[in-house]
Amino acid sequence: MNELTDFATGKPIRGTPEESVRQEYERVLHHDFGYPLNCIDIEFTIARGTARRERADIVVFDKPTPSGQSKDRDQSQDIVGIVECKRFDRSDGLQQLKSYMSATSCVWGVWTNGETQEVLYKDPGSGKIAGDVLFQVPRFGHPIDAIGSQTFAELRPATNLKLTFRRLLNEMYTNTNISRREKLGNEMTKLLFCKLQDEQFNVAQPKPRFRTSSTDHDDGFVLVRQRIDELFEEVRQTLEGEGVFEDHETITLDNRAVAYVVGELQTFSLTQTDEDIVGNAFEVFAESKFAGEKGEFFTPRDVVRTAIHAIAPCPGETIIDPACGSGGFLISALHHIWHEMKTDNRWSSLTPDKFADAKRDIARQTIYGLDKDSDLVRIAKAYMAIIGDGKSRIAQANSLHTVDKFEGTSRDLLLEEGNFKQFDIVLTNPPFGSKDTKVSAVDSAAFDLGHKWVKKGDRFERSDTSRSTPAQELFIERCLTLLRPGGRMAIILPETYGHAPSKAYIRQYLEDHAVINAVIDLPHNTFRPHCNAKTLMWIVTKSSVTNPSDHRIIFAAADEMGRDHHGKIKHRIIGGELSEEVWNDLPVIRKEWPHPNSETNRFVGEVKGSNIRDSIYVPRFYLNANERVLRSEADRRGYDLVEIETLIEEGALTFFRGHGAPPNQYKGTGEVPYVRVGDIGNWAVYRNPTAGVPKAIYSKMVKGRHLEPKDLIFVHDGSYRIGDVGIILPSDTEILLDSHCLVVRVSDNDRKISSLELAYLLRHDLIRRQLPSRVFFNTTLPDIGNRWRSLLLPIARDPDERSRTRNLMEIVYQRRIEAETVITRLLREGSDFASTCN
Repeated sequence: MNELTDFATGKPIRGTPEESVRQEYERVLHHDFGYPLNCIDIEFTIARGTARRERADIVVFDKPTPSGQSKDRDQSQDIVGIVECKRFDRSDGLQQLKSYMSATSCVWGVWTNGETQEVLYKDPGSGKIAGDVLFQVPRFGHPIDAIGSQTFAELRPATNLKLTFRRLLNEMYTNTNISRREKLGNEMTKLLFCKLQDEQFNVAQPKPRFRTSSTDHDDGFVLVRQRIDELFEEVRQTLEGEGVFEDHETITLDNRAVAYVVGELQTFSLTQTDEDIVGNAFEVFAESKFAGEKGEFFTPRDVVRTAIHAIAPCPGETIIDPACGSGGFLISALHHIWHEMKTDNRWSSLTPDKFADAKRDIARQTIYGLDKDSDLVRIAKAYMAIIGDGKSRIAQANSLHTVDKFEGTSRDLLLEEGNFKQFDIVLTNPPFGSKDTKVSAVDSAAFDLGHKWVKKGDRFERSDTSRSTPAQELFIERCLTLLRPGGRMAIILPETYGHAPSKAYIRQYLEDHAVINAVIDLPHNTFRPHCNAKTLMWIVTKSSVTNPSDHRIIFAAADEMGRDHHGKIKHRIIGGELSEEVWNDLPVIRKEWPHPNSETNRFVGEVKGSNIRDSIYVPRFYLNANERVLRSEADRRGYDLVEIETLIEEGALTFFRGHGAPPNQYKGTGEVPYVRVGDIGNWAVYRNPTAGVPKAIYSKMVKGRHLEPKDLIFVHDGSYRIGDVGIILPSDTEILLDSHCLVVRVSDNDRKISSLELAYLLRHDLIRRQLPSRVFFNTTLPDIGNRWRSLLLPIARDPDERSRTRNLMEIVYQRRIEAETVITRLLREGSDFASTCN
């Protein structure tokens, strides 16, 4: 277990599933409900009777203790709340929580496993403990009765809405008569719009109508339901005629479920929350078909904000997202434009009412959105209507259709005199990552990028043969069609399109039709857990002029963006300890963006177009392992850096790919070892005795690519082991090698680099630091491609140091040979002995 420190107390803790739940809830108490850290303790001993003592997971005190020592706390008067935490797959512990509450001054308690929770309330007079009274805890310093009485000014932004939505889903899925997530998602959307409607249009009222208190359960939550039904009717009126909700449509959840959702959300201000509220809810509540099979993934708000920052839309510019989903890009662009309007003389002098009208006019006239999914269009229209009344220019349509297939509203919005309208800005994250996102060869024929391209000389030419094409490739062309000359685009694409030789014709197409202004390297966790694709964000300007050689491209590379691969908040590790700081590099990128040449930048840099190497547009290739910094450190340590490519050109190195995988039916049926990337490491080659193939299969596949002693095996792609090295022993020469490995052979050379010295250099820390900038992703699979040839080997200037390294590696090599010999003899003796016994 990893040793960590507790968020609230700083005490050492272990990284268990239960602990993860506890740490998450401590942050909820502190950030969402304002409890000071010195009012929270863990593993607090509670006496139950005269002899029994147990430790409560989290206790919350009414005020800090002057001594700061929890031993000075009195359980009969200082404790205001207790939290019992379990791992996500456990549901026990509720009775234990009740016993803690009975034995202390505690007035509220929470049981949670991270996926769901139950809030208990203890009547101070009778001591009776009840559930289904409260659905959230009071804020620090507030009594139970204050729940549901907060004013609009007291609402606070939520810090982790996805956590809240997951709890709501599990509660509603278990305790309502609606069993399908899709229908639950529809009901949840209605309630979210009620909350947004309340915050947007009722702030002049004494208190929100979206609320529930500790007494509302007395009448079966009828009053809560009545307030919510009134809000929903206002939502329907706001969206009247837009086809978002059916005539006379109502909220079908029962009163308790409505009150539960209200109780979970009432203390938050959704309009102030720094998240894509509706997108997050839709991700959590939508059925799996929305989360993966269609390739639809909601773009994290901070990624959207970074795109808006790079594009910098101005008031009056027309903006379209042809794959708008729930409207995240459009909402963020609108907020940016409204902020710009405040400092623009055309609007800043207007009265508040006229300024509000101007904001609505901008939303109605300049914001466009299309999506082929009707549910997402309904949500985007409702979201835009409540936030900014930009609903009228969002329509359902397949953005990849030809002009003759657009009908009704989408035709009116998108076409002009039989052609596509052109816009100032395109912002989009097209569907990708699914086999279902391919467009048939017949439909792809309308696109240049829907055809096969043939290499002729240094360029690619379009053939007359159309092909089944991934939707994201056609989106590139369609988005450029929708841009006016000089218009700007931000588009998110799999990293494959930034480097793969098979996609070089697409990069050529982009270069021919646009100026590439910037590329942002998005973290691998950006779309996880819904999609494992590694992505890049491209910022381009439509132009028919070829980029000049001195054109400069901004490159940015973020390591993390605030979430781990499970979608949970990821905190930065500082000084070897987990900190409270969320690990998100995107705000730093936005800060560094205006000054890409600053030497103090950590994540942003600038590269001349003439320095783009092998048509590679992956930022970390140019930024991480910065060559200037690398050379400076190498020089300080007494090394010369020599590129592997130089050794290849000098004839010092030759190489070939591994033999490949044998047919499955032959694996494990013969005596020749089949070696895969997982068998390479620490300069050794592991021969799995259960993975052998027959000699005949080996002879058929080896095709002259025989191994020799001291050949090096370099893990080349498809594995977290990329860069690992194995050394071939005399006993290893007859093996079948996975094609994900390279065989590197050293010949006599003027630099006097030996095979064993090269093995050492390939595992050097200065090489390991270069690998992240050379390893790219083909959608989800990593590889180093030919970029391994650009690695800079740190060769010591001191001949004695090189000699010492070669001697030590030779000792290691010879001892491994000796060990192999002994092991083989012992195994043979054991086999002979067993045969004799039989």
